[in-house]
Amino acid sequence: MVCAQAQSLAAKDSVIATPTTSSITASDTKPAETKKKNWYEVISLRGYAQFRYNRLLETNSDLKCDQCDKSIGNNGGFFFRRARLVFSGNIHERVFIYIQTDVATNATAGSTLGLNYLQIRDFYGDIYLTKDRKLRARVGISKVPFGFENLQSSQNRVAFDRTDGMNSSVYNERDLGVFFYFTPDKIKERFKYLVDSGLKGTGDYGVFGFGMYNGQTANRSELNNSLHTVMRATYPFQVNEKQILELGIQGYSGLFHVGEAVSPANVALEGNNQDYTDQRVAASVTLYPQPFGVQAEYMYGRGPVYQYNGPMAAVMHEIITGRNEGGYLQIMYMRKIKNMTVTPYTRGQYFFGGKKPELDARRHIVKELEMGIEFQIIKQLEVTLAYTISDRVFEDSRNPVNHQKGNFMRMQLQLNF
Repeated sequence: MVCAQAQSLAAKDSVIATPTTSSITASDTKPAETKKKNWYEVISLRGYAQFRYNRLLETNSDLKCDQCDKSIGNNGGFFFRRARLVFSGNIHERVFIYIQTDVATNATAGSTLGLNYLQIRDFYGDIYLTKDRKLRARVGISKVPFGFENLQSSQNRVAFDRTDGMNSSVYNERDLGVFFYFTPDKIKERFKYLVDSGLKGTGDYGVFGFGMYNGQTANRSELNNSLHTVMRATYPFQVNEKQILELGIQGYSGLFHVGEAVSPANVALEGNNQDYTDQRVAASVTLYPQPFGVQAEYMYGRGPVYQYNGPMAAVMHEIITGRNEGGYLQIMYMRKIKNMTVTPYTRGQYFFGGKKPELDARRHIVKELEMGIEFQIIKQLEVTLAYTISDRVFEDSRNPVNHQKGNFMRMQLQLNF
C-alpha cells in the first residue's frame, strides 16, 4: 500500500516537472533584448601620416608649389605633409558622423614658427533621407563633389599631390555647405570594394550629387552673400570579370571674393569689384588598375586671374576674369609580390589659369611630368619614390615675371593606422 502511494506521488511529480506548450509563458519566447550602445562604443578611430623629403637631385631651389607641397624648393626640409586622425561612426540608424583633423597644418604660411597646428579638415553629418539609405544629405565641412582626384583620399592616391588644374577649382577640396548624394545599393557595394581592395577608389560620393556651399574655400567664411552650386554624375561600369571603368562629369558656378588675397601693391580690380565669376566644368575617366590602369581628367572654366601688362601700361597689374583650363593623364600598373603591392606610375599634367585664393589670384602655367613607384610593404606601411620634371610660371604683383624650371627626386613614408 505504501509502495503504491509512493509510486503514485512520483508519477504526479514527473507530470508537474515536465513543461507543456501551454505552461510556457510569452516572456519565455521573447528574444533577449539588445543593449543600446553608448556613443563611445560606435565611434571608430583611424588615421594616417605622410613624412616627406623632396630635395634629392634638386636642380633649381626657386622652383616651388605652395598649393601642392610647401616643402618643395628653397628652405624645404623633412616635412609632415599630412598627419590625420579620423573619428567616425553611426550614432543612429539614420545619422552618421565624420570628423577628420590634421596636425600638420602650417597656420602662418611663410613662417618657420607656424607648423603643426590642429585644424578641422572635415566635420559633417550624413543624414539618411530614406530608410534604404540610398539618398542622404551631408551637412558641414566636407569635400565638394568636383573631380575624381579631389574626392580620392590622399591616403589612397598613388601620386604625391593632386594636380594643379583640378585642385585649383576647389582649394583644399573642401568647403562648408549642404550636399545631397544618391547611390543605389549595387553601386554602394562597388564603391566600397574599390577602396577596400586597394584599387585607389574615391569612396561613396553617389552616382549623382549636388549641393550648395560658401565657395571661399575650406575654413573661410562666406564673403559676398552668394553661394556656389555644384553638380556631379558618375558611374563605375563593370566592363568584364575584372576591370571597372568609371566615367564622370561635373560642374560648379558661383562668385569668388578676391579681397582678402589682393596685395598692397596697386592691383586694379575688374570694375572695382572684388567678386569674380567662378565657373568650371570637368570630365573624368578612370580605369582601375587590374593590373593596368588609367586615370585622366580635364577641366575648363573662367575665374579670377592675375595679369601683368608691362611697366609702360597705364594699369601695370590687374586681376581679370580669365580662362582656366587644365588636366592630367596618369597610367599605372599594380602588381602583387608576395604580401607587398607595387604600383609604378607616370603622370603628366598641364594647367593654365589663376589660383583664386593665392596672392592676386596668382597666374600659373604648369607643365609637369612625374614618374614614380609606390611600395605598400604591409597595410600599415607604404613608401613612395618619384622623380619630377617641372616647368612652372607663377606670377603676381610682387613677382610679375617668374618662370622656373627644374627637376627633383621625392620620397614619402606613409603610416596607416
